[in-house]
Amino acid sequence: QLVESGGGSVQAGGSLRLSCSSSGWNCMGWFRQAPGKEREGVALLDSIGRTTYAASVKGRFTISDDNRKDVLYLQMNSLNPEDTAVYYCAAGGLNIAQCSDMDRARLGFRHWGRGTQVTVS
Repeated sequence: QLVESGGGSVQAGGSLRLSCSSSGWNCMGWFRQAPGKEREGVALLDSIGRTTYAASVKGRFTISDDNRKDVLYLQMNSLNPEDTAVYYCAAGGLNIAQCSDMDRARLGFRHWGRGTQVTVS
């Protein structure tokens, strides 16, 4: 079971760090869904530590884990109102090709958290 934490309200330009309890899956990621919009990929982390980011967050967000893959993090800096959304953690046994493509990962993940709200004003 995946459980996210760390969401909240922050002013534009601020930072938040999200955490997600995980169970050592070889592919893990963060997605987000804003009101009235489809769920979109934010960042992916594969089994050998390679990362993939959405263009809108590259350079501002960093995905990482605790090396034992028990906890997945998303460090979010320079937040802006367009980052407001419910953020979801996801994990699964995806291959490396799937774990570098947001759409394929979203379709392939079988384990999802319930989400944590991030609001930027």
